[in-house]
Amino acid sequence: MSKHIGEVVFNSDQIKTGVSQVADQLNKKFSHDDVVIITVVPGGILFTADLVRQLNFDVSMDYISCPHTPGEKNNASAIIYHQNINITNRHVVLVDDAIESGGTMKRIVEFLAQNYSVKSISVATLFVKPGRVNIPVEQHFAYEMENDDLLVGYGLPWNDKYRNMPFISKLIK
Repeated sequence: MSKHIGEVVFNSDQIKTGVSQVADQLNKKFSHDDVVIITVVPGGILFTADLVRQLNFDVSMDYISCPHTPGEKNNASAIIYHQNINITNRHVVLVDDAIESGGTMKRIVEFLAQNYSVKSISVATLFVKPGRVNIPVEQHFAYEMENDDLLVGYGLPWNDKYRNMPFISKLIK
């Protein structure tokens, strides 16, 4: 592997369990609803692919982007949303790999709330970190981390690498 790959935090079995836990939460909440899953790309691609295959309700799928550097607290990058699916008066679930600082997700939530007449916005991630900002929407996640260590794998990058690892590990800089 690489000199940057440290201790494994979530192995592939723990990830599968976490995906199932989040799918169960969403299945209970949206069992009879019309939902648009909007993946935050590129980080949320792997989690979305695993998650949507366990959802028992109809979904439409779209994507949004707001590039940032992992661990960066003040992401000022442009939010890029081409809106391929009409989200007016529909439930929207934003899916990403994790909520780290939360700044980017908070900006995306505010952007959608201010610019589109959605019925509701929720967030679904595999895990959240303790140092995150408050995001004033319902959040569905499997794991709450004990610290804000930088992590890589399963969508989480370092220098645009390591997203494709089937596990999540601590980053060694």
